Amino acid sequence: MKILFGVQGTGNGHISRSRELVKKLKQDGHDVQVIISGRKEEELREIEVFTPYKVLKGFTLVTRRGRMNYIETLFQLDFVSLWADVLTLDTDGVDLVITDFEPVTSMVARVKGIDSVGFGHQYAFPFHIPMERGNLLEKYTLLNFAPARYNAGLHWSHFDQPIFPPVIPETLYRTARLVEDSQKILVYLPFEEVEDIVAFLSPFDAYRFFIYGKVTEDRDDGHLSFRSYSREGFLRDLMECAGVVCNAGFELPGEALHIGKKLLLRPLDGQIEQESNALAMVELDYGMAMHYLDGDILREWLLRPPGKPLNYARSVDYIAEWIASGRWDDLRTFTDAAWNDHRSAGEV
Repeated sequence: MKILFGVQGTGNGHISRSRELVKKLKQDGHDVQVIISGRKEEELREIEVFTPYKVLKGFTLVTRRGRMNYIETLFQLDFVSLWADVLTLDTDGVDLVITDFEPVTSMVARVKGIDSVGFGHQYAFPFHIPMERGNLLEKYTLLNFAPARYNAGLHWSHFDQPIFPPVIPETLYRTARLVEDSQKILVYLPFEEVEDIVAFLSPFDAYRFFIYGKVTEDRDDGHLSFRSYSREGFLRDLMECAGVVCNAGFELPGEALHIGKKLLLRPLDGQIEQESNALAMVELDYGMAMHYLDGDILREWLLRPPGKPLNYARSVDYIAEWIASGRWDDLRTFTDAAWNDHRSAGEV
């Protein structure tokens, strides 16, 4: 099958999960061509698996100090460039478009009448799952930013809906669980300013915090260790740490739950997906949430016991099987199989 695969480049989570599915589809013999949008090519890291790929402008969501900025987002939208990319993109022989919340490929599928699959956490929201009320603009953006005909949604629980478990990097299945350092905490708060994170963590000098996000070089400052982006280093710190403090995106919390790390989420203000993720995390009793950098909540969370591994199934195997089957209306058969595998692997 010839597949056009769109990846939203603004978040490392989109790249992480798409990397796993693209790799699997290629292994299964599909011809996969990748479009990445939303970030400049020189800012992208570890995307070789997507070759052949093309980087387009797309759309970017603008944030300021931990909050969505819809005004700046609207001002930077370039519809002329978007439509030019849609109309000129070569889709000759394409059988299926898969979009991981990527708007160019989503629009290409609609304009050119090609079947499309939405792959990712955002495509779980059309189903009945925990969701904050938000406002009309937030809900519309979430559901219509990059729509598809069929939805391969992901979540940390199935909520009795036809959605898949999280996509976990192959490394976290192959690598034996390392001995945890009870004082080591992984911090990933890319929407916060570094000086705010330092002020938040400095009082807790009994712990060692490994901080990723807006950090350009590795350095240690007492109990605060700053780390620039490295997928290998990040996964190593994730496996060794006792817990994770992060924004309420989807991929990192899913990886942490898979290997049994306790979680403290700080959702991006005004971003309904992240606020809904924080709600779901608390409802499931999988972790805690805070709506600003709250030292009192951090203190309480640090004293909580470690988590238990949820051992998620390899979702990409079931998603790839569903895609290859062509039975795209028969989603439940494949999602049920994935969750049954999850339970047999040790669901708690």
